[in-house]
Amino acid sequence: MKRVTGIGGIFFKSKNPAKIQQWYQKHLGIGPARSGAIMFEWISKASGKAGCTVWSPFDRKTKYFRPSSKEFMFNYRVRNLPALLKQLRRERVRIVGTMQEYDFGKFGWIMDPEGNKIELWEPVDADRRKRGKRGKR
Repeated sequence: MKRVTGIGGIFFKSKNPAKIQQWYQKHLGIGPARSGAIMFEWISKASGKAGCTVWSPFDRKTKYFRPSSKEFMFNYRVRNLPALLKQLRRERVRIVGTMQEYDFGKFGWIMDPEGNKIELWEPVDADRRKRGKRGKR
């Protein structure tokens, strides 16, 4: 089973997310932000399908990274998240919470041995997203 297919996003804590987004936009050309996140859009050479990688600062008081106490969280793109989570459970990897499903994909979370929370994302393509579930993360 292929596990990670790419980087889905980079999330980090910030004292002032709006201000740091402005700095990155001004000095590095990253932005402007949509809904608090930057979407780096691309086309897969292998499949020809569109995808994106998300860059997003979170408020430093966010609870979204818990139980990790780290200042960052990686998001990895995966295929067949339910099967992957089942396999990771068999391998005794710590699963955090339960899988969630939204119009833009399925999400699950694990912890690595050093206490880093990792978000696993099985994205849906644009056509399926139009027909999918609605929800907020």
